[in-house]
Amino acid sequence: MNNKQYKVGAALSYASIFIGNIVGIIYTPIMLRMLGQEEYGLYALVGSLIATLSLVDLGFGNACIRYVSKYRALGDKEKEYNLNGMFLLINIFICSLALLIGYISFYFLDNFFSHSLSTNELEKFKIMFLILVFNLGISFPFSIFGSIIVSYEQFVFPKLIGIIRILLNPIVILAVLFAGYDSLAMVLANTVINILFLWVNVFYCFRRLKIKLYFKKFDMKLLKEIFIYSMFIFIAIIVDKIYWSTDQFILGMYSGTIMVSIYAIASQINMYYMQFSTAISGMFLPRLTAMITKETNIKELSQLFIKIGRIQYIVIGLVLVGLISFGKEFIIIWAGQEYAHAYYISLILVLPFTIPLIQNTGLTILQAKNLHGFRSIVLLIIALGNLAISIPLARNFGGVGCAIGTAIAMLVGNVIIMNIYYYRKIKIDIFKFWKEIFNLSFPLTMCLLIGYFLNEIFLGYGFFSLLLKIVFLTICYSVLMYLMGMNNYEKELVKIPILKIMNNFKKCYIALNVNERKSKG
Repeated sequence: MNNKQYKVGAALSYASIFIGNIVGIIYTPIMLRMLGQEEYGLYALVGSLIATLSLVDLGFGNACIRYVSKYRALGDKEKEYNLNGMFLLINIFICSLALLIGYISFYFLDNFFSHSLSTNELEKFKIMFLILVFNLGISFPFSIFGSIIVSYEQFVFPKLIGIIRILLNPIVILAVLFAGYDSLAMVLANTVINILFLWVNVFYCFRRLKIKLYFKKFDMKLLKEIFIYSMFIFIAIIVDKIYWSTDQFILGMYSGTIMVSIYAIASQINMYYMQFSTAISGMFLPRLTAMITKETNIKELSQLFIKIGRIQYIVIGLVLVGLISFGKEFIIIWAGQEYAHAYYISLILVLPFTIPLIQNTGLTILQAKNLHGFRSIVLLIIALGNLAISIPLARNFGGVGCAIGTAIAMLVGNVIIMNIYYYRKIKIDIFKFWKEIFNLSFPLTMCLLIGYFLNEIFLGYGFFSLLLKIVFLTICYSVLMYLMGMNNYEKELVKIPILKIMNNFKKCYIALNVNERKSKG
């Protein structure tokens, strides 16, 4: 277990989020204005359709992390290398399946979108779809190498590569747009960048991790176990796609590209919000798998659930307070007045989503214990109910209707049912968890009031007034949360890096003084 990888990986995760958000804030409005609302809606629509097609992953990427981590914990290299070979063959099969489904789907695009897209939009949409099908298909065989890197608890390298990609992608896309090209060229550029970074993972696995791929005797009993595990992950992926991708698909069918573009902005804000939570929990599957393989008691798992949940709530609480207080002003300045409606959609999505985000370590525990089947089936049933009510809601209320359907489904499935399951089946101390969250909520509520009064003081919309409000609210939130919310462990997480930075500055200052004295002497 490499604690340094976890600490640096977590730091790089938040650095990646910070850089990604800054880049997104700068890049997105330029891209929106250069493309136009309808062209961006077309780009978002084809993206949501390809996201749905990515379901053919069948959950094997997550299974690769789980089972390779298991045999690494047991020290069984033979089975580990056989697993690598088996997962590569499985992913090659998935690649073929994705290309086949994409090819068949291509011939039904006219039936779905001919009444909501113009002839030119539909033709461009179909070309973009084919390019992205190829992009998706070629990604599957290479995706195993990214999973192996995570299985080896190597978080620093992929996070650094992710940051490089975050910086490179908008540079390339904007260069394409400034050259006079449109959304079709953006799709081509994204495909080239994706293939480049897939090969980087392959190189790292063979040169640094020294992995091997065996294509010897496959354990059919183990393959069956992996298949069952993956099927429940697959169901969970379907649920996520119903929640986050089909709404844009439905709006594309009934409302056209403009409403899709507005909903896409709300979804983008929701994804930014989600990143602040999953930056931590996403790294813990290898460690939790090792803990459960070695039969760690449930009390330790429950403590980890509460510890991570508190940290996630502290982090995303600031984002939540800022979004509620200044979200509409931010969207208007950032994306434009025509996207103001995205504020209400994003709030409807974000508020109920907060609870599963601060509890997503529970999902990781379920996956590590191979008990995620119940969650997957229950959430699939509820997600299908969400899909059923979202269609009439979209027809009558547009993007807000779709968001309401998603929010209701999330509250019933991810909050009420899953909290009962965590308590009764996994024996996690849910009552203690909510007591801890309640204690943290007092400073958060105070900051909401501060945000309200700041809006009363700074009337009107403007970049500098928004920046001042964000800075002031961030300072208030940090001080109040530190004094009234954080426990000793969390305060140490804040103090230690600050003290290290101060010590480094002190050392640099002393070194400079010594050098200056020597030069004078």
